[in-house]
Amino acid sequence: MTWLIGVATAKPILANPPPIQVPQPVPQQAVNFNAPAPQTWFQLHASWLTHGLAGLFLIVALGLIIMLAIQTTKQEGLSGTLGGRVESAYSRLGAEEQLKRITGVFAVMFVVIGTILSLTGI
Repeated sequence: MTWLIGVATAKPILANPPPIQVPQPVPQQAVNFNAPAPQTWFQLHASWLTHGLAGLFLIVALGLIIMLAIQTTKQEGLSGTLGGRVESAYSRLGAEEQLKRITGVFAVMFVVIGTILSLTGI
């Protein structure tokens, strides 16, 4: 091996440089898009249940959005937090309280049905 010194760079240059190693592409396996996806027991034996729950989940989600949209906030800011309003424990529930209760039911149903759907694999 002979070393040559370049005039302009003053660095040693190999007369016979080693060949450049070109990396070879990694062989990839062919993807079969027509292969069936793995399914859970619920999807195989009770698809009506998973699809019914998915439909119910959408209805509950839309209901929750509507219930949250029609609620009004009367106690905004610091005055509502500190002052509040006086309520009796034995009074009948007004429209606002019933709306809050129904919204809570929709929220609980949303979480429960969503959890069940995630466990069934849909």
